[in-house]
Amino acid sequence: MKRRNFLQASAVAATATVTTAGQAMASSTSANVDKEIYELRVYHFKNGGGKSAVDKLYTEALIPFMNRNGVKVGAFGEYSLTEPPTVYFLLVYPSISEYYRIKNDIWNDKTFAEASKTYFDKSAEQGVYTRFETWLLEAFDAIPRFRQPDKSRGLIEMRLYESNNEEAGQRKIKMFNNEEIALFDQCGLHSLMFGEILAGPQMPALAYMLWFDDMKQREANWKKFVDSNEWNTMKDKPEYANTVSRVNRIFLVPLDYSQI
Repeated sequence: MKRRNFLQASAVAATATVTTAGQAMASSTSANVDKEIYELRVYHFKNGGGKSAVDKLYTEALIPFMNRNGVKVGAFGEYSLTEPPTVYFLLVYPSISEYYRIKNDIWNDKTFAEASKTYFDKSAEQGVYTRFETWLLEAFDAIPRFRQPDKSRGLIEMRLYESNNEEAGQRKIKMFNNEEIALFDQCGLHSLMFGEILAGPQMPALAYMLWFDDMKQREANWKKFVDSNEWNTMKDKPEYANTVSRVNRIFLVPLDYSQI
C-alpha cells in the first residue's frame, strides 16, 4: 500500500514539474522575444475594379515598402468568392515600436510616394473602396512570431472569439497559451498566428488564423481535436468557464501575391 501511494505521489510530482518547467520556458521565451504586432485590414468594395486598383497599390508600392522595413504582408480573398469582393491583408510587424516607426515613416518615403502617386491621385477623386477596417493585435506569448505556412496551404480559417468582458477574454487567452495551442499542434490545426485584439470593431476579443491544404483536411483535423480526451477535459475546467460568448468564422484563400 505504501509503495503504491509513493508511486502515485511521484507521478503527481513529476507532472507538476513538467507543467512548471513548460510554463517557465514559455515565460522565458516571451520575456526575451518581442511579440509581433499584427495589423488586419479588411477592404470592402463596390465592384471588382476597385479591388484591382488596391491589388496594384499593394503589389507595386505598399508591399515593397513594407518588405524594406521588415514587414511581411499576407493577402487573402474570401473562400466563397462573393461579389462585390472583400479582401483581407495581414501585416506582420516585428514589434510595437516598429509599428509606430513604420506608420510615420511611410509618408516620408520617396520611393513609396512615387510608386503610389497614380493610385492616390485617382482614388482621391473617385474612390475605389467603400471603406476599410483596421484591427490591431498583439501576438500571444505562446506564439510570439507568426508561423509561415507550407506552400500547399490552400485554405485559411480565421476565427474571432468574443467575450462578455475583459477578464473572461484574458482567461481564454491563458487557456490558449497554457494548453489549447499545444493541442492544436497535435491535431493538425496548423497555427499561423494568435493575437489579442488591442483595437478593433468587436471588443473584447481575440483572433487567430489556421491553415490547411483544403476543406477536407480542415474538417478531418478539427474532428480529431473535438473528439480528443484532452479537449473534453480542458473545456470543462472551472477556470475556463464562460470565456467565449460568440465565435465568428471566416474562410479565406491566399491571393497570388500573398507572402503568407
